[in-house]
Amino acid sequence: MPENTPTPPSRMQAFKMFDRIAHRYDLLNRILSMGTDVGWRKRLNRRIPNQPGLHVLDLATGTTDVLISMHGACPQVESGVGLDMSGGMLKYGQLKLNKLGLNQKFRLVRGDATCLGLESEQFDAVTISFGIRNVLDVPAALGEMRRILKPGGRALILEFSLPANRPFRALYLFYFRNILPRIGALLSGDSHAYRYLNETVETFPYGEDFCKLMRDAGFESVSATPLTFGIASLYQGERGR
Repeated sequence: MPENTPTPPSRMQAFKMFDRIAHRYDLLNRILSMGTDVGWRKRLNRRIPNQPGLHVLDLATGTTDVLISMHGACPQVESGVGLDMSGGMLKYGQLKLNKLGLNQKFRLVRGDATCLGLESEQFDAVTISFGIRNVLDVPAALGEMRRILKPGGRALILEFSLPANRPFRALYLFYFRNILPRIGALLSGDSHAYRYLNETVETFPYGEDFCKLMRDAGFESVSATPLTFGIASLYQGERGR
């Protein structure tokens, strides 16, 4: 766990915060990540299993950027479900799917990652991008991800992490703690949302600590790939056959 980290705020009402910033979420992602979030999704898409007729689940789907990017990059994905707690985010996601003519390919559901209410062993891949740290019970969510995967299915998790290089980490944390929250507050009109972002990132397990959580949930062949000098990490785990 990172040293000198602030105590994270309660995640109980995080979805209400996302309801408030949904109208600016996509714009802020591009600005605050300086466009690197697009490249991170491309890296995730390259890990989607390469077999035809895939049925996928995207958790914390938000405004459906991951599903939309899959449509363009992964012709093997035949259909999918996007699930999120935030009705506001799903509303904007549905508008985007409708505009692109993808509303028949991808279905959106409001729900909780810790209790999916979906049939077991029905998905070939499950993804979650920058949402696992907002979950109240991470082991429960990982257990649900494994449960809904078919034998041999794959879990892919994108999440923020902290750079290993100490000088770069110091520079990054200065931006994360002092500049990013101010820009986020100015553009979203919500002073809490982007303070919440840096506080949850700094207190969430990453690297080998998160890999252990995946292994404890029953995933096999677990790996972590640092992205952009360790600002984010891409985790992969398989459900055994």
